[in-house]
Amino acid sequence: MLLKDFDFELPGELIAQHPCSERTACRLLTLDGNSGALEDRCFRDLPGLLRAGDLVVFNNTRVIPARLLGNKSTGGAVELLAERILSDQEILAHIRSSRAPKAGTVLEFSGVRAEVTGREDDLFQVRFADQAGTALEILDRIGHVPLPPYIDRPDGESDAEDYQTVYGTVPGAVAAPTAGLHFDDPLMDRIREIGARIAFVTLHVGAGTFQPVKTEDITSHHMHSEYAELPENTARVIAETRKAGGRVVAVGTTSLRTLESAAQNSPEGGEIQPFKGFTDIFIYPGYRFRAVDALVTNFHLPRSTLIMLVSAFAGHQHIMDAYRHAVAAKYRFFSYGDAMFITRREEA
Repeated sequence: MLLKDFDFELPGELIAQHPCSERTACRLLTLDGNSGALEDRCFRDLPGLLRAGDLVVFNNTRVIPARLLGNKSTGGAVELLAERILSDQEILAHIRSSRAPKAGTVLEFSGVRAEVTGREDDLFQVRFADQAGTALEILDRIGHVPLPPYIDRPDGESDAEDYQTVYGTVPGAVAAPTAGLHFDDPLMDRIREIGARIAFVTLHVGAGTFQPVKTEDITSHHMHSEYAELPENTARVIAETRKAGGRVVAVGTTSLRTLESAAQNSPEGGEIQPFKGFTDIFIYPGYRFRAVDALVTNFHLPRSTLIMLVSAFAGHQHIMDAYRHAVAAKYRFFSYGDAMFITRREEA
């Protein structure tokens, strides 16, 4: 398929700039992947779409304040966005400045000095001065919440909580797994009360999630790499769910990508094995799903790898029809926007 096949018209006023006042108060569009049937609902209705015996899998990554504003030692302004923590003192980062800094360039952020030590493709290796604390401590102390580029405002105090899931416990993401932003503790309790189980995976979302696809033939696109883990206890609960006839419901495309990465590294037809490592899995129409039966997800950017993923999950025409419906019904889009509940198309 071609890149233009995943395009749609989106009025700018539908791009959510702030979250709902209550996490569960957003709208929820349900899509049956087999029939294409749509239904407009509220997110707090989600437990009614689940069944006793289902397994709901969340990504427990936690967003770090990964954006730093500062200057080069020569005086020029610089903006840094951490992509990955490499060690106590080193990070891999995107850097925006008038000129790309060379190795040896000294940067200063709110009194903290750092040095560019090298480069990996489009990313820069940066080392913080030892006496300033660890990289994670420095980001926690002076960093800004890394709001997505389509949120046209500076981060505010409320974003430190709003752009974070209530269950995120493992620091490392520079973008939120946004489907999870709609859950609060009472809703998760209701999921357990209906007889569904809850499990966790980890995928540290990178800033590359916002990078556009630049090749018209989508199969030529290369995904950015992100660190993911599917722990042994989650693999065990997945196996138990499958044996009992329950569904695996992924909360967010990051959870789905982790589950499918683990499935690809497991024996064909066998149980999903624990997984730990980097994944650059790219899911587009024609992909055969092995791990996930239903998906909770937000609405995604036109021409993005994520709209390709949901098109693979529910069928391209069904997804494009759903997005046209969402635009006409004035759903709120992207990170702070509304959500979908999608059941997998059987032949997908």
